[in-house]
Amino acid sequence: MEWKTLLSDRRERESSHRQRSADLRSEFEKDYHRIIGSASFRRLQDKTQVFPLDKSDFIRTRLTHSLEVSSLGKSLGQNIGENILKYRRNSGFTPQMKEDISHILECAGLIHDIGNPPFGHFGEIAIREWFARNLPRLRFRGRAADEMLSGQMKQDLLHFEGNAQALRLVTKLHYLVDEHGMNLTYALLNTIIKYPVSSTEINEESGNIKDKKMGYYLADEKIFRSVTEATGAGNNRHPLTYILEAADDLAYKTADIEDAYVKGFITYYILERELEPLQRANPQSPFRPLDKLRQLYERGLGKGVSNPESYAVKNWIVSAQGFLISCATFGFTSNYDRIMEGTFCHDLFYGTFGEKLMDLLGDMAHRYVFSSMAIYKMEVSESPILNDLMDKLVHAVLYFDTEEPQDTIDKRVVSFISDNYKNAYKLQSAGKSEEEKLYLRLLLVTDYVCGMTDSYAKRLYQEMNGMI
Repeated sequence: MEWKTLLSDRRERESSHRQRSADLRSEFEKDYHRIIGSASFRRLQDKTQVFPLDKSDFIRTRLTHSLEVSSLGKSLGQNIGENILKYRRNSGFTPQMKEDISHILECAGLIHDIGNPPFGHFGEIAIREWFARNLPRLRFRGRAADEMLSGQMKQDLLHFEGNAQALRLVTKLHYLVDEHGMNLTYALLNTIIKYPVSSTEINEESGNIKDKKMGYYLADEKIFRSVTEATGAGNNRHPLTYILEAADDLAYKTADIEDAYVKGFITYYILERELEPLQRANPQSPFRPLDKLRQLYERGLGKGVSNPESYAVKNWIVSAQGFLISCATFGFTSNYDRIMEGTFCHDLFYGTFGEKLMDLLGDMAHRYVFSSMAIYKMEVSESPILNDLMDKLVHAVLYFDTEEPQDTIDKRVVSFISDNYKNAYKLQSAGKSEEEKLYLRLLLVTDYVCGMTDSYAKRLYQEMNGMI
């Protein structure tokens, strides 16, 4: 792979005014303004990161998380770009490419979670499980739906994925000017494709991180091929995807600990206890996590702060992030040739001093937060919302856009779905077979559900069931 093609600024719809425009922004800077001005981006302010419908103004939402990933991604891009220039790792790499990388990663951070449904990762699981339960008994004109759909169509639904939905949303569903969605640059689109495989190519046992999940739906294969052919990445991960993933992992693993501390799931003393064996097992690490935490606690005492534990934990998060940024930078630059060849199979923290710390932070979040009674109760309360919405919406769209008559309620339910999504469906379904149209109508439901905020999903569920 070569940077000249990897940083492709092509778009699906090219502007006829591009060459004579007085706008001095690069194409990637223009992407940034397209994103932050979109309704889809604004909706992230009311979507769950960890704690759904939380009343605290401190706890992160998908929006604040995405802003953090954007900032970290840009910083990593600057560090790595400067390293490539300084050590002449690639003779064709220019200072402008360094700037382009930073802008692309800044944008990619903003949209990497834009396709996620309400209620965080639990929402993804709930949608997958709904299709697993209901596809075998769903019938269309007397035929079983799962027998009508091709293998890849079924696997798309059974492996529903927020990452694939993000590509779909920004390329087709954000219907503003035309069917090309936000019409973002190919380099940016390729960067957000974390898993360049289809739902039938998922292989969690391959040992290659790119095969863990699907990166695109069958319905969006054409845009996937256009993008990856233009950048030259093909079925490999785009090099910037590794950096985006590192920024995402770094952001949420450190933020989850901070949010968990604020919510009372983790205390200063729990963090101290968890860090002790990690520090003992990694005596060569330049970052001494336990020593740093205790040092910050003592500093807080010396400053006379009202809560030295809080002072220590929050400042420790900042210190840990700085250390982990350097680890991710080293992970990319030390594996530069393999990344550019498409043969590097791991994340950027693999084999660095930061790997064990990242593992511990993720494990702590799972044990103290995600497996807690409080989170389980929230998820149990969210489950009927998503299941009921899926029940009613799938029933309503089953015979939408067919010659079969719809009953009164189904017509009204279909009317709730955004015209943007229905326009996208009609454009995609034109000239397609009955089976393909059924598949696209089922995607129409997931498109609509994924576009919902947490509050809207809850409110619509209550309104449709006469609860308010």
